[in-house]
Amino acid sequence: ATNFREWKQVVQEISRFLKADAYFKIARPLRYNAVFDAHPSSFPYISRFCTSRVLRLKDALLTSYHQNEIKLAEVTLDTFRMLQCLEWEPSGSFYHVPMKQPSENGALNDQSEASGLIDINLAADMADPDLPPNPCKAIIYHPSVSKLIAATAPICEELPSDGILLIYISASGKTDCSVDFQKDVHGNSLNFSKAKHAPQASQKRENSVSQPAVDNNPNSSSKLGHYLCLGSQGNGASNNLYPEDLVPFTRKPLFLVIDSDNSRAFKTIHGAERGEASALLLSHEKPLFLSDTTVTSGGSQFTYFLTAPLQAFYQLIGLSSDIEPDVYSNAESLLSSALVEWEVLLCASNSLDQVWAQILTDPFLRRLILRFIFCRAVLCLLRSTGDSTMHLPECLPRLPESVSPKSAVTQIHIHQLAERLGVLNHFHFLDSIRESVQSR
Repeated sequence: ATNFREWKQVVQEISRFLKADAYFKIARPLRYNAVFDAHPSSFPYISRFCTSRVLRLKDALLTSYHQNEIKLAEVTLDTFRMLQCLEWEPSGSFYHVPMKQPSENGALNDQSEASGLIDINLAADMADPDLPPNPCKAIIYHPSVSKLIAATAPICEELPSDGILLIYISASGKTDCSVDFQKDVHGNSLNFSKAKHAPQASQKRENSVSQPAVDNNPNSSSKLGHYLCLGSQGNGASNNLYPEDLVPFTRKPLFLVIDSDNSRAFKTIHGAERGEASALLLSHEKPLFLSDTTVTSGGSQFTYFLTAPLQAFYQLIGLSSDIEPDVYSNAESLLSSALVEWEVLLCASNSLDQVWAQILTDPFLRRLILRFIFCRAVLCLLRSTGDSTMHLPECLPRLPESVSPKSAVTQIHIHQLAERLGVLNHFHFLDSIRESVQSR
């Protein structure tokens, strides 16, 4: 009976995970595909960074903590998407179909079928020699703060001189308790409680560090502290991750992705580094969905934009996932064109911060930066957001104004995509953009 209940729970997890991940059946894998994601027109501009310091993504630490989040075993939907996003999609000899060889009687032997023999070099055979090695990745499921720090320390210690560590954390800024049930933007049940006051020691610790920029927005939740909540560790003890917990690791190059309703608290890391300037991508405070229809994809909206930007755009606007392949392909081509132009603008910019310049040569990190630009522009141009900054993600250091949401180059691409999908009424653009489009 015990085994039955456990396996029933496993089957339910699998069913829920597959349903969430299969929202778009015609979409390409999330992995980096050298055929589709590489932009040859920007290669000459990227190569100019090779004369200065160049960093490569060597390791990634991925973790998330949300109540009732979609998961399979210890892999949540958000960490799964980030995991896939940091992998190469095999595109070379790995896809070569084995030749059919003639047998003694003249028939063809199909070598693609399983032979029944175990190949001890299977791992080597699975590698695609046409691609660089994948960065090492570690997923930590619902860690304590001490466990997260203990896992990060040896990775930083062994990071090569030309390496950079990506730390991805998806968690709530609300205190985790168990009284009130709420619904998140995806319709999933979240088990949050009434906020509790932080222990006195935690308050002293919080006041001992530099305070983040004060948010005067009256809509900000008063329940948010200057930390991320990673659950509780017995006896009601809080398990809060503070920005200063990550500062010691800034002795090595870091690329931080904080996906939380309290991500802005981690802006204090910028300028407080202990050796290397860090690159930070911080999510927006309030996820948005224009459609009232049930969102079946689940997961974080910001992470979705970083890993599957076109699918995230469809979900945001409320477009059906049951779409014609040619329509989706055309939209994908428009988005690809936008990413190409933004990539060239970044690489050719004279105002690009050195922090971004030294990591733009890495294909995985470059793709995350470009998708962040798309996410920020889409959310900024939505009519429902107005001038509210809580709906906009942030990055530190700042990116050039040429790729900001207010630039004409950025808006024209969002306009073309929205026009192609028939959702122009959801966005507001500069008058000059509308006039230039109408005059075509």
